[in-house]
Amino acid sequence: MPDLHIGDIGENVINFLTDNLGPFFDGIKEALNFLLRMVYNVLGGLPPLAMIIVLAVIALVVTRQVVLTLVLTAGLLLIESMDLWYETMQTTTSVLVATLVALVIGIPLGIWSAFSPPLRAALRPVLDLMQTLPVFVYLLPTILFFGVGDAPGLVATIVFALPPAVRLTQLGINQVDPETVEAATAFGAGRWEILREVQLPLARESIMTGVNQVIMLALSMVVVAGLVGGSGLGGVVVNAVQGLQIGASIEGGLAVVVIAIYLDRVSAALGGQRGLVPSWWPKLGRGVHAKSPEPELTPA
Repeated sequence: MPDLHIGDIGENVINFLTDNLGPFFDGIKEALNFLLRMVYNVLGGLPPLAMIIVLAVIALVVTRQVVLTLVLTAGLLLIESMDLWYETMQTTTSVLVATLVALVIGIPLGIWSAFSPPLRAALRPVLDLMQTLPVFVYLLPTILFFGVGDAPGLVATIVFALPPAVRLTQLGINQVDPETVEAATAFGAGRWEILREVQLPLARESIMTGVNQVIMLALSMVVVAGLVGGSGLGGVVVNAVQGLQIGASIEGGLAVVVIAIYLDRVSAALGGQRGLVPSWWPKLGRGVHAKSPEPELTPA
């Protein structure tokens, strides 16, 4: 079997992109760094205790569970007691920005692929590759494109977390009952009206499950981002491991667990996965789901 020199071809492609698209990658890096600074200014702008109160109120309003809110608040206070609050906010900032970018790309792609079998067939191997390729394989090219810092880790996080948004959006729309779509068409609804008023509301649970999975996958990349100079808890854990500091590694890992539980519970509640339908989600049109009136029985 002849050697196809796949590695050499890939290296030549990366070198070509690095040499010819430098301004493009610099623009992406600046945009990501701007988003990171903007979100961090919000999360880190308040003193830790004040921010903990804000997060506790958000958890209570969203989940409507007092016990869960108290547990989450205790976890946030634990992070503050370990003096890892600002590192946690840096990590949360990276997760939120990566999630936002992944959803902005993934949900429209999922909607498009739901109506386009050729696009769906083309995306399937790409998404499989993104989910199965070891992250360290494409981490090196991101360093070459964006340098050391927050940007390469953020790009790797976006690539790793993107597939669930595409797959679950497409799955949710394709699982909508065709008879419901036909009923909407019979009522005179157009293509975009059917998407907005019928398919998206009925696909809500699947789409929001994808959002939750994107958040969790983004958070799982914290340590990887720390390996390429990313700030936050990833850097804390990496430095602790490199210095054989067992206590620091335990504290960093515990902080990651606390913020993971908080984001999971709040995002699940926002998605209505606790039986609550968020007010901002599209609602079914009246004509689509309204029951037909029962025929009246008149005496003969």
